[in-house]
Amino acid sequence: MYSRISTVRYTRDCCAEPVERLKEALADAEAVLVGAGAGFSASAGLVYTGPRFEENFADFIAVYGFADMYSAGFHRYSSLEEHWAYWSRHIYLNRYAQPVGRPYLELLELLRGRDYFVLTTNVDHQFPRAGFEEERLFRTQGDYGLWQCSVPCHEETYGNEAAVRRMVAEQRDMRVPAELVPYCPLCGAPMSMNLRVDGSFVEDADWHAAKERYLAFLRRTEGSRLLLLELGVGGNTPGIIKYPFWRMTAANPHALYICVNNGEAFAPKELGERALCIGGDIAPLFAAAVGRAAGEA
Repeated sequence: MYSRISTVRYTRDCCAEPVERLKEALADAEAVLVGAGAGFSASAGLVYTGPRFEENFADFIAVYGFADMYSAGFHRYSSLEEHWAYWSRHIYLNRYAQPVGRPYLELLELLRGRDYFVLTTNVDHQFPRAGFEEERLFRTQGDYGLWQCSVPCHEETYGNEAAVRRMVAEQRDMRVPAELVPYCPLCGAPMSMNLRVDGSFVEDADWHAAKERYLAFLRRTEGSRLLLLELGVGGNTPGIIKYPFWRMTAANPHALYICVNNGEAFAPKELGERALCIGGDIAPLFAAAVGRAAGEA
């Protein structure tokens, strides 16, 4: 097991050192690679527990005793009508009804005018809705706004907004009308979410194009003063963002790795002074970095 670099703590009342170091790193970088995980969306208000969950899924909680939206999504429901009653609400709440989080808007402001790319495991579509260009995004794990064949019989995805809004409006007693259950237009199998939960995940043409743009960015910035900015990445899928970011920092003597995470800000000690770990909520850090007072609209 590797030893870890000490974490600089940041709170609303803390000294300004982490803010200044973040701003200096951005100013010095020739390019910025952002890696964003679930903790970044949590800092923007997309939490899957507590009042937000309880107020929107009280009926499902009463029947099944669910503790959060994440675990409820893996439950094997008794029918497709019940399955889509839960999932249409989940999609609507986290993809279509949730306002764009302030930390996303502030990150875009911090990156404006810079050469950057975003690699994210988040599926809530906050990056595009905040104004990030699709050409600068690689969303590796799917999107709440897309369906696919559950088999899958073909490598294509389908937008679901109109269908989801209708499901939410017309469901009764934890079920959607049978005629609203989505089926594959080619083979007739039930549709499923385009989320990477098993080997059936569809990587469509847009996914592959985004992957190629990401790889092109890595080739173009190899050996440059690259800032690898990791935001809210936990231990669920470290092989997508965290471990590659460590390897790229270690391989490039001009690179700097910054990890911002509320509770899991760490890096291998071998990275030395080319790693900065900031422990604390991302939201007040970014607010201070763009010069916005905490709580300011």
